[in-house]
Amino acid sequence: MGPLMLYAVGDIHGEREMLDDLLGKLPLDSDDAFVFMGDYIDRGPEPRGVVERLIELSKRQRCVFLMGNHESMFLDFLGWTDLAYFGGDAFLMNGGDRTLASYGYFDLDDPSPENFRLPCAHAAFFRGLALSHREGDYLFVHAGVGRDQLSEADPEFALRRASVEDLLWDRATVDLPHKLGVTVVYGHTPASDLEVRWNLPFSIGIDTGAVYGGHLTAIRLPDETVFQS
Repeated sequence: MGPLMLYAVGDIHGEREMLDDLLGKLPLDSDDAFVFMGDYIDRGPEPRGVVERLIELSKRQRCVFLMGNHESMFLDFLGWTDLAYFGGDAFLMNGGDRTLASYGYFDLDDPSPENFRLPCAHAAFFRGLALSHREGDYLFVHAGVGRDQLSEADPEFALRRASVEDLLWDRATVDLPHKLGVTVVYGHTPASDLEVRWNLPFSIGIDTGAVYGGHLTAIRLPDETVFQS
């Protein structure tokens, strides 16, 4: 058995087949771990199937699941209350209909958030989503940390100061130099060529537009080897 590895996986957006293909390509050891960058749902064909697959994977491998802005909108739409859940009024305009359809929402006699319940295991999955994760020399966030945090030398302090909006939506600062002393790994913002956004030592962007005709990407850390569907 080689050294333990951590695999960070970019935005999946309901692409269950691509997720299965990618996972099948990873040379996993039983103790290897995952960080998923959020946006498991919306736009793609199988949002519920993606969540089902991730729950299944988490029973065999250590997994950290970050919240994406799409999960935030979904849970706000459903009426869940938390500072991290907002933007529900934009949920349907951002591919949320695919997610609702996959959960049978439109098959209800009276489709409404009040009459809808997620399966228990899926509700627990969404409730357990994290806003950030730090491991070794890497900091994982869905979108960014915000401009005001780039000059901070302590990443934990920067995370405490970062707004939820920046963690879930920030697109303006992801490629800027910073003083955090870690490499920020993020999703949310695909490059125009749908390739990995390398900005070492400051950041690595791994949303490679799976739902837009690109690949689904995993990066193995700390050797920074890329795997794609």
